[in-house]
Amino acid sequence: MSDFYFGTDLFSELDRLQRHVSSAFGGGFPSSIRSSRAGAFPALNIGTTEDAIEIVAFAPGIDPSKLELSIDKGLLTIAGERPARPAEEGSRAYAQERFKGTFRRVVELPQQADPDNVRARYVDGLLVITVGKREASKPRAITVQ
Repeated sequence: MSDFYFGTDLFSELDRLQRHVSSAFGGGFPSSIRSSRAGAFPALNIGTTEDAIEIVAFAPGIDPSKLELSIDKGLLTIAGERPARPAEEGSRAYAQERFKGTFRRVVELPQQADPDNVRARYVDGLLVITVGKREASKPRAITVQ
């Protein structure tokens, strides 16, 4: 018999410990435009057109004047603060799933992104960021002679 006693299976305890350590260090770092940490805020949709890269951040309830956007060395950073929802008079929280506080999302842009051609607008809780593509990366027709 062992001198150690675990209330549950040892392997499930080690798995739980690994998840806690991973979440303490941010769950890893995104390696590309397509990867992100689970539960990251704001949630993003990223797509492309012939002329631009479209990034839509789902950020309801945020004052657009308090959002900070920057591009540096191919990384787009979205930062801001999501305020706490005011509690109703006489009510106490039973459960809270809505994130509140400061946030920062960093997205690696593809090489064809043009950091000098960026537009951002906030409409109905969506932050829409349009990053133009470099002219050299746009498709073009070549005539055969």
